[in-house]
Parts: sequence; C-alpha cells; structure tokens
Amino acid sequence: MELHGKIHELPKTAKLLVGFFILTLSFGYYTGLRFVGENTGNTTQGIEEHYMGNEDNEDAVEMKFKKSEKEIISMVHNHVISMAVIFLMLGAILLMTSLPPKLKKFLIVEPFISIILTFGGIWLMWCGVLWLKYIVIFSGVLLTLTYTTSVLLILLQLFKKES
Repeated sequence: MELHGKIHELPKTAKLLVGFFILTLSFGYYTGLRFVGENTGNTTQGIEEHYMGNEDNEDAVEMKFKKSEKEIISMVHNHVISMAVIFLMLGAILLMTSLPPKLKKFLIVEPFISIILTFGGIWLMWCGVLWLKYIVIFSGVLLTLTYTTSVLLILLQLFKKES
C-alpha cells in the first residue's frame, strides 16, 4: 500500500482532524516542556538536582530530595509509554506526507532513539552515572527539535496542493 503523498488526498474534514490533533498535541507537548523548565531550569545541574536532590547544597534556594525508586520507575514508565504513542501517531501521519523518504525516515526513527536515551539516561543518572545528564539534555533537545520539525512539516503538508 502506497502512503506517500496521501495526506494531500484527504477530505477537508480529515485534514481538519489531523490539524487540530497536531495543534492540541503541541499544546500538551510544550506545556510539558515548560514544566521541565520550571523543575530543572533547563540546565544540567538542574536536571541532576531534580532527580538526585540537593540536600548537601547549603546555597540552594529550594530544597530537593533524591527521587525514590518508585518515583523514578513511575516517571520513566509513564513518559516512555506516552511519548512512544505520541511519536507513533506523528510517524503515521508523516508516512502520508510527500516529504523526501530519507527525511521522513529520520523524523520517524529519531524520536524513539531520543526517548530511550533521555529516559534511560535519567534512570541511569539516578543510579549514579551522573555524566549522563549531558546525554539527557542533548537527546531532549534533539527530541524537541524533531517534534517541532515534524509538526511544522505536517501542517505545511496539510495545506499543500497535490503535486
């Protein structure tokens, strides 16, 4: 079954469904990023303190304690499952675009690698491999860039006339 370019053939109502789904999903995604920023300051030190605590830092403005194993397992589980579903849906929509195949493949595969690196990195950082905070921040930024690029390209494809 050929899916390439099928997004242009969707009825107007289906395009509205996809468009509003993408916009609503993005509202949730970027709200989540704001939450991350509030908790970590979007810094490697903030990431480490959020999961590992900062009880030893007398200069800390806000006291944070190391997350329990239950909290880490729950957070990793919830985020990996929900983000996998998010990127499965985005990937399915990307399959229907008329984007170049290599770009499409990158935008479909990369998020799953970044999800594993980000949340696997958080777990291993919590276990004491502190240098993984750099991988967590890099993969998180790459995940967001991929998400944003995918969303913008899908929205552009929804309004592009069939070639």
